[in-house]
Amino acid sequence: MKLPHPIPYQGSKRNLADQILRYFPREFHRLIEPFAGSAAISIASAFYYKTDEYIINDINQPLIALWDEIINAPTQIIKKYYDIWNGQIGNEEEYYYSIRDRFNETKQPEYLLFLLAKCVKAAVRYNAAGEFNQSPDKRRLGRNPQMMREDILRVSHLLKNKTTLYSTGYSDILDKATEHDLIYMDPPYQGTGVNGGFNYAGTVNFDDFTASLYYLNKKNIPFILSFDGRTENKTYGRPLPEELTLTKIEVNAGRSTQATLLNRKEYTFEAIYLSPALLQKIDISLPHSTRNPLQTQLFEAYA
Repeated sequence: MKLPHPIPYQGSKRNLADQILRYFPREFHRLIEPFAGSAAISIASAFYYKTDEYIINDINQPLIALWDEIINAPTQIIKKYYDIWNGQIGNEEEYYYSIRDRFNETKQPEYLLFLLAKCVKAAVRYNAAGEFNQSPDKRRLGRNPQMMREDILRVSHLLKNKTTLYSTGYSDILDKATEHDLIYMDPPYQGTGVNGGFNYAGTVNFDDFTASLYYLNKKNIPFILSFDGRTENKTYGRPLPEELTLTKIEVNAGRSTQATLLNRKEYTFEAIYLSPALLQKIDISLPHSTRNPLQTQLFEAYA
């Protein structure tokens, strides 16, 4: 059975969740996602009974309002989505832009869900004024309401009465963590904040973020970080300081979409980093890399 996925998000870790969950400790108190986005790792964790308590945070307030409805009032958001989706029939492109205008004016979560379900490549984009400005995918109507209904109900079943929602800066959320928790972090890729080439909601300063990682290490808090990657020999992202003593693992994310369009067979690898406190709780000697040369590959621990 596929994992439910009501919020489509470019860069979601849904397809990599099973590989990331391999590095979860056998027991921990709570999973914390400071950069939740589509909350794919929390959903996967709940699906596989990893823990019974979650913190989901994102600086994007309308997104957290949407998560609140999906988890705690699923029938309400299902009905709203059904009505909005059906309203587009016969006037799809103009209707999309009208919903986008309504969202930018009101920030209502049901409008955001429709935009996410229909925008180009599920790619969330905001302009410098904080307005959603992605265009519609003119080839499709967006996620069918029946399929959306099933995913929303399944996610609500997994996370209701287990999840605390926040919309604040990531450092405020990290302050809540203890050594008995597990933090999973998937911050916006470097260069993709409000001043970068792609405009998301919020940005992350590299130096401030690495200082937070030192803080977590000092408090002996386990964490997993998705941070950079490469396509064949082209590497993306500024390297993390070796002094953090993180263990880097490359995860095969499949064929590069851009390379495929150019008729090139290239694979994308995303890097995840395991903290020293996490390594004390897990066994990474399992032979994941022996199954297939393009599967998860364990690289050296920095020392």
